[in-house]
Amino acid sequence: MARLTTFSRLLITLAIVAGVFFAAKQFLPNLGIGGTDTAEKTEQTDAGAGAEGAPATTAPSSSTWGKSGGSFTPAAFNYTAPAPSGGKLKGVVELGATGFNSFIIKVDNQKNWKLEKAEFGVSLVKEGLATDEDVKAGLRRYISDMVGFGVGARDIHFVVSSGAQKEAIMPKINAALKSMGYVVNVVTPEQEAKLALRSVLPDKFKSSAFVVDIGSGNTKISWLPNGALEAAGAKYYQNNMSAATVYQDVKSKAAQVPSNLRNTCFIIGGVPYELAKQIRNGKERFTVLKAPADYKADGAKQEAGLNIYAAIADATGCKQFVFDWDANFTIGFLLNL
Repeated sequence: MARLTTFSRLLITLAIVAGVFFAAKQFLPNLGIGGTDTAEKTEQTDAGAGAEGAPATTAPSSSTWGKSGGSFTPAAFNYTAPAPSGGKLKGVVELGATGFNSFIIKVDNQKNWKLEKAEFGVSLVKEGLATDEDVKAGLRRYISDMVGFGVGARDIHFVVSSGAQKEAIMPKINAALKSMGYVVNVVTPEQEAKLALRSVLPDKFKSSAFVVDIGSGNTKISWLPNGALEAAGAKYYQNNMSAATVYQDVKSKAAQVPSNLRNTCFIIGGVPYELAKQIRNGKERFTVLKAPADYKADGAKQEAGLNIYAAIADATGCKQFVFDWDANFTIGFLLNL
């Protein structure tokens, strides 16, 4: 380099500078520096996503939901259920589409009640593999536990949910219960909807609210004085039903809820339970759910349940969905005795 002339050195320097310039022009825009196309694409991509660790501002795609549910700010809920004065213990065993559950309540003469004990079991009913002995063994255990808790033998009842009745194994289970000397109370979807309403809807809200029960086998929508509708449950995908079809069907039925009863929806069922569990404050009895679009589904059942929830919210415009941790249709059965 020392032997190069001043002019040669100048040419080499100019060549290096030109090379650096053209390289920067080619590669720097792809790195988002000095260009406008990249910035615009980034804004479009980020517009539909929430911050890390926060819910997205848009609902899941219509390919999995049937239709995206709108987002809204839930209305606050302030209510304390009246406690029973004295009262008597009563128990019920539910044979549901996914297992056996038992509940013990204390209820007074005014039908004020309090949940004293709940047990959620697992059986092979849904898979169609339960045997007579499975049923008998499970029921004997429930009976023994209730009697040990203080419930009289005559105050223990057995109810088969409307969703479970559709299982091929249920006639066999009903026969096994009868052979043990038990009365099997079989409820229709309409009866189940009314029993859920009896348990869930407080007197204070009879003229302003309706009730939804999203079960695995079916969904029940009810209101006073005589509203009771059935739609697909949160496992509709097992019956090859599309999300779009279910969404439209649920929406058309929820649209029948009278406009003056749409201020509050008391909602129960498996998927609402899973949604409420994510945001429950301590041991509160009532939890106000977030809007359907503000949840991220965890699994096929939650995705289906959110599809149903979105259809109800879209049809009614309700912005206060209250999950009751204690109520269910079997307690409504006890209250109607």
